[in-house]
Amino acid sequence: MKKLIKNGIIVTAADTYTGDMLIESGVIAQIGLQIDAQDAEVIDASGCYVFPGGIDPHTHLDMPFGGTVTADDFESGTIAAAYGGTTTVIDFCLTTKGQPLQQAVDTWHAKSQDKAVIDYSFHLMVSELSDRVLGELPQIIEDEGITSLKVFMAYKNTFQADDGTLYKTLQTAKQEGALVMVHAENGDVIEYLVEQALAAGNTDPIYHALTRPPELEGEATGRAAYLTELTDSQLYVVHVTCAEAAWKIAEARKKGLRVYGETCPQYLVLDVEALAKPDFEGAKYVWSPPLREQWNQDVLWDALWNGSLQTIGSDQCSFDFKGQKELGRGDFSKIPNGGPTIEDRFSILYSEGVQKGRISLNKFVDIISTSSAKLFGLFPQKGTLAVGSDADIVIFDPAVTRTLSAATHHMKVDYNAFEGMEITGEPVSVLSRGEFVIRDRAFVGSAGAGQYLHRKRFAAEASPLPARKEISGGVS
Repeated sequence: MKKLIKNGIIVTAADTYTGDMLIESGVIAQIGLQIDAQDAEVIDASGCYVFPGGIDPHTHLDMPFGGTVTADDFESGTIAAAYGGTTTVIDFCLTTKGQPLQQAVDTWHAKSQDKAVIDYSFHLMVSELSDRVLGELPQIIEDEGITSLKVFMAYKNTFQADDGTLYKTLQTAKQEGALVMVHAENGDVIEYLVEQALAAGNTDPIYHALTRPPELEGEATGRAAYLTELTDSQLYVVHVTCAEAAWKIAEARKKGLRVYGETCPQYLVLDVEALAKPDFEGAKYVWSPPLREQWNQDVLWDALWNGSLQTIGSDQCSFDFKGQKELGRGDFSKIPNGGPTIEDRFSILYSEGVQKGRISLNKFVDIISTSSAKLFGLFPQKGTLAVGSDADIVIFDPAVTRTLSAATHHMKVDYNAFEGMEITGEPVSVLSRGEFVIRDRAFVGSAGAGQYLHRKRFAAEASPLPARKEISGGVS
């Protein structure tokens, strides 16, 4: 059935205006004033913003880690995402050294099939770049539409790849039109600092942060940027937490490099003191990179405002406090890394960003949706409100105030990282390809309705632009 959204304030990354929107066959068919469609279901959006659906470029659903598996799978995780205003997630497909890449991709298809309630795609982890892997990658990119490759510079002895693998991945990405993503921390030094801390009897959760100092994130970010420059490739730095890393990205972009950055809501509103909570409560806030000193938040907000960081991902990786986080009692290095953030990403960015004057309404849409669509080969199918685009739409009430809590969230995990936080704004209804997933704050979608997205190759001209290169010297 056709749907007609009337009287809403339509907001894209470029424009804000009051108008109507006609949806037909899953796409936006018409945008205008006083649209008359006699056979359409009318949805009154008076007093609400009409946003493009959020795109979460960084999730870990049904992921094994540290001897356990995340509490939220593709069903519960995408339901929570939809409640929070997200209509597309891109999850990380983990590979195993020595095994075919297609085997890993097939595993992630099996995890998500008949479960996701919104659209989804995958990034592909690269832990080695042997001749076999080099031979497989072009086919995976072409057949699966997986056009982003993840390299870990941390988690020594589990996920970490060496610099040679990163360099070759950047070269391959340049040739194949893929975007290289890095978890930027110096895993070798972190491993040594962890060993030192445990040997000294320092086992509490706070030592997770103290053994992963911001300098090691900044160093790895700069190293990855230099390798990107050397290969003339493209780089996306995930979950930026601190000034040291944000400054390295800004420096690279000032040189004109195709270097992009993502931060997460937890780094914008929480700080390292959370890990010092007594009675092991600090374990709830153990993720990597760790939370930083509070002053870093201003640096990250400025970087979002000025465009040196382009996106916000949730880094959703939920583990229950009881029975999962508790695996690290007596040894902080055994606490499963990750937190529940997928549901609150959208509203925290609006409440803490737009409502507090840190970013504009249009910049909000760019960060929450449009830039991710452009970087990851989904624009203009996703990430905007335009005729012909998928009708992924969030009807958002900017006036409501509420308190974030595990008692009211829809994730399966037993705590909320933002417990007690007062925010302004809430998604009222969420549509995915023209069908309600959330209607009047109630879930009405169905498992398996989400579609796997075959993404386009990376295109520099379609992506958020870096700053122009500085020209030094005089005119001859």
